[in-house]
Amino acid sequence: MSTDPLVVFTPSGKRGHFPVGTPILTAARQLGVDLDSVCGGRGICSKCQITPSYGEFPKHGVTVKEDALSEWNKVEQRYDDKRGLTPGRRLGCQATVQGDIVIDVPPESQVHRQVVRKRAEARDITLNPTTRLCYVEVQEPDMHDPSGDLERLRDALRDQWQVEGFEIALPIISKMQPVLRKGGWTVTCLLHEAPGRPTRLLDLYPGLHENSIYGLAIDLGSTTIAAHLCDLATGEVVASSGLMNPQIRFGEDLMSRVSYAMMNAGGDQEMTRAVRDGMNELFRNIVTDAQIEAHQVVDAVFVCNPVMHHLFLGIDPFELGQAPFALATANSMNLAASELDLNSIHPSAQIYLLPCIAGHVGADAAAVALSEAPDKSQDLVLVVDVGTNAEILLGNTDKVLACSSPTGPAFEGAQISSGQRAAPGAIERVQIDPVTKEPRFRVIGSDLWSDEDGFAEAIATTGISGICGSGIIEMVAEMRMAGIVDGPGLIGNPEQTGTERCFLDGRTYSYKVWDGSADGGPVITVTNRDIREIQMAKAALYSGARLLMDKFGVDTVDRIVLAGAFGAHISPKHAMVLGMIPDCELDKVTSAGNAAGTGARIALLNSKARTEIEETVRAIHKIETAIEPRFQEHFVNASAIPNSAEPFPILATEVTLPDVNFNTGADAAAASGGGRRRRRRS
Repeated sequence: MSTDPLVVFTPSGKRGHFPVGTPILTAARQLGVDLDSVCGGRGICSKCQITPSYGEFPKHGVTVKEDALSEWNKVEQRYDDKRGLTPGRRLGCQATVQGDIVIDVPPESQVHRQVVRKRAEARDITLNPTTRLCYVEVQEPDMHDPSGDLERLRDALRDQWQVEGFEIALPIISKMQPVLRKGGWTVTCLLHEAPGRPTRLLDLYPGLHENSIYGLAIDLGSTTIAAHLCDLATGEVVASSGLMNPQIRFGEDLMSRVSYAMMNAGGDQEMTRAVRDGMNELFRNIVTDAQIEAHQVVDAVFVCNPVMHHLFLGIDPFELGQAPFALATANSMNLAASELDLNSIHPSAQIYLLPCIAGHVGADAAAVALSEAPDKSQDLVLVVDVGTNAEILLGNTDKVLACSSPTGPAFEGAQISSGQRAAPGAIERVQIDPVTKEPRFRVIGSDLWSDEDGFAEAIATTGISGICGSGIIEMVAEMRMAGIVDGPGLIGNPEQTGTERCFLDGRTYSYKVWDGSADGGPVITVTNRDIREIQMAKAALYSGARLLMDKFGVDTVDRIVLAGAFGAHISPKHAMVLGMIPDCELDKVTSAGNAAGTGARIALLNSKARTEIEETVRAIHKIETAIEPRFQEHFVNASAIPNSAEPFPILATEVTLPDVNFNTGADAAAASGGGRRRRRRS
């Protein structure tokens, strides 16, 4: 076992031991980490900026001390003096390994930057926003009828717009008199009228103010943050943008971040600052893209899981890390942007957070419920929001059940040997010939398959860099259908599988997908550990769905909706071959895209929807997987590919999985259900 320090890179999850004195850039290159550099490590280009993280990291099994990197040097100081380095950043070519270290590679330092694919879905939404502009004519002051300017403004709003009183902050009162006089006693009021709350006067503009006002719908996920900028007068999505959640450097999954907060004093505050800084960066980007002013953004709706909810609000998530997983509050929240340090939009902008359903089923699941409305469905619908933490809803007009399932980051390409986030150059679609065992694939950024003419030219700028989440799902499913992987998840040797692409890799075999070494590119493989990561992730997802079906008293569902940015790119056929989701007719499996983001837009643009979802959430029954024995039973069953047993009959299918078992030992037989043949629809 190596005694050299351990270097862990996030968000890729790649790790390795390196001698003291190794530059971080060198470590990244040797591990195949996506860290940019164009100056040859001379500290000139600044492309290799990295963010070191310190403290306890139980997930990675390391304690990072303050002296884990070499001291700040003259090259870094010179660059900081001339161009400026973001506080906390180092240059990867200058910082060297001195001890165990966790290194985050920010998006701007990645050659293949992630494509945040949480796009705004087309949707008809009733337009009834909470924030509007009202032009009023205010009576001038009169010595014979003494009253304050504020009182006469109240009278004008009451008489001309039927606004019965309002709240106003002191900064707005302070600017009111100059604004009234500049406008010649005409003024445009920015009003916020949320259900069940007093009307609030957010701002005043002299005369007739005709500039558009905007709102943001934000899906704050564990891995990515996506925002859609909407015109509050028309409902149109005028710009969308996204970025990686900067909290990833503290842990890729939610429990790792809770652990970081538990084991590092002030860790929760550190993560709160990180996500708020990231939010401000995202808002600046989207405002710039839309070519509007920051103060025109006056309303925002957030959806997020409970851990992100607490960390964004500045609440220690300690209680969410242990039973009974108590939330500080499950209710919706209304706040001002200034309370959350959101300084890239109007300071008086109103922030609405949807209610959480329970301890680990958050406002994002509530937003999915608002978007997909399982409570209004006549047939039984299973809604699965696939992500690092999957939220699952099952219901119809009779009732709706909900649970969360910790799938982990494998579906995002993390903890996979050749895995990466969705970025140009990442393999996203796969087919394997069942006879020759030869793969063909497509990468993000090109519509051509790898065996089609023009493929090499189409990917000349991106190359083939790794496998993203949707790609690894199709890869493992195709390997299973081609007889390269058996039911328990073992990759066979060349003689068993009939292909030299299977090669001995330590104690087990791996499958070579692509060898780009001749051109200086990566060798992309699927290892047995990769198979295990996918098995664990898909078993957690399937077990949550099966548990809800048990509680509902059913063995089948009428239809399945795959939600989330990742869910939108999953092939239903491959998902069922893996055993990720219960069996269902393929034409009954649909994608809702970013349903949480759609729910956020609905709540942003239709104030009545906020009341609706608050009532719906109170009626949803939460199932806690952590205390359900059946969850563990389903998990063991679902660890095989597709599953070692199925509690309901399978209909006729066109996909017959090879009845192979590459390890005939008793353990493998138990894991595979005795090598039972499993058939799936296609």
